[in-house]
Amino acid sequence: MSIQAQTVIGALYGDEGKGLMVDRLAAATPRAVVVRSNGGAQAGHTVVDPAGIRHVFHHIGSGSFAGAATHFSRFFVAHPMLFLGELSALNERGAKPEISSDPRALITTPFDVLINQAIELRRGAGRHGSCGLGFGETIERNLHPEFVLSTKDLFRSDLHARLVAIRDSWVPGRLAALGISALPEELAAVLADDITITGFEADCAAYLDHVTLWPDRRLCERGAVIFEAAQGLCLDQHRGAFPHVTRSNTGLANIRAIAAEAGVTELDALYVTRCYTTRHGAGPLKREVPTLSGVNVVDPTNAPNEWQGSLRLAPLDLFMLRKAIADDLTSDHGGIAVKAGLAVTCLDQTEDGFAVTDQEQVLRLDPAKAAPDIADFVGLPLWAESWGPRRRDVRLHVEAAAA
Repeated sequence: MSIQAQTVIGALYGDEGKGLMVDRLAAATPRAVVVRSNGGAQAGHTVVDPAGIRHVFHHIGSGSFAGAATHFSRFFVAHPMLFLGELSALNERGAKPEISSDPRALITTPFDVLINQAIELRRGAGRHGSCGLGFGETIERNLHPEFVLSTKDLFRSDLHARLVAIRDSWVPGRLAALGISALPEELAAVLADDITITGFEADCAAYLDHVTLWPDRRLCERGAVIFEAAQGLCLDQHRGAFPHVTRSNTGLANIRAIAAEAGVTELDALYVTRCYTTRHGAGPLKREVPTLSGVNVVDPTNAPNEWQGSLRLAPLDLFMLRKAIADDLTSDHGGIAVKAGLAVTCLDQTEDGFAVTDQEQVLRLDPAKAAPDIADFVGLPLWAESWGPRRRDVRLHVEAAAA
C-alpha cells in the first residue's frame, strides 16, 4: 500500500518561511500531524493566525492554528524549560494541539545551556552563531551513554541522580575538555544552585503532563503526516560551512529515516526560499550587503539579539540554491520515492527589477513573474508562492494541490 507524506524543508540558511508553508499545508490537509524532524527549541518558525496575531513556533508544529497535531520525532531535541511557556502562549491564542513524542527524543538540561553559553562567550567576536539554548551541547552529551537523557528517561525513578551526575561529572569534564577553567560568575552561580535541578525536575513533570509517548513507527496512525524541518540545507552538519552549522541533518536524511520506520513510501518535498537570501548568525554569506536594492525587508521575528546579532542580507544566489537542493535530492532515499517542488516567499517585499544572481550573472526580475522564473532557474516545479505573512497570502499551484 502506498502511504504519502508532505515535507517542508528550508533551502538555504533558515528563516525562509517554513512556518507559513506548514500552516498553509496543514489548513489544506484534514487530520494533519506535523512532525518535527530535526532541531529543537532554537527553531523560530513564524505564523500569523487568521486574526492577525503572530506566533513564533519553537517546539510545537507550525500547523497548530490550522488544528494539526504535533509529533516530536526521535531526531528532535526537547527543551522542557521553554516548552510550557510556548504552549501557554498558544493556548491563549485558541490553539490547543495534541502533542506526542518518540521515547528516544533527547532532552536539553540547564547544564547544556550553561556550557553552550560559556563556549560562545569565550569566543567573543569569533562566535559561531549559536542561539545559546544548548542544542549542540545536548547532542554532544548524549554521545556518552552514562549521561544520556531522552524523553523516556524522564519517567525513571533515578532522574534526580542522573541530573546530579550530569552536573557533578559531565559538566566539569566537558569544560576541562574545552579548556574552560572557570565559568563567568553568573553561570557559575546557576551551576552551584540546587534549585537549578529541582526547578528542572518540575519543568520535566509539567512537560510530561502535556506530551504523550508515541513511537515514530506508529506515526501514520496519528493522521496525515507533514514533516517540518528546521534551519536550512546550507546549515546542515555535513554540508554547511563548518563550524557555522547546526548539529543536525536539515534536509531529507532524518525525514527519510522516520518515514521508513513509519511505513511511508512517498514524500512530496517542498523546498522553501525567500526571493532574497538571509542569514542570522555568523558564517559566510556571499555578496552580503547592508541593504537590498529593490527589496523592502520586513522581518519582526529575527530582531537583533545577543547571540546571533542582526539579520544579514544578500541577493538570492540561484547557483547555491540549485546546488543545495540537488545535493539533498541526490542523497540515498532508501527506496522511498521523492517528488520535489519549490516555494518562493516574501514576494510582497519586492519592487520591479530587484536582483538575483547566478554565479557571476546578475538577473533583474519582475515580481509578478519572479516565483516561476526562480523555479525555472532551479529546475523544479513551482508549488507555492507567498505575497504576505498569512495563510491567505500563499498561492498553492496545481502540482502542490494534487500532491
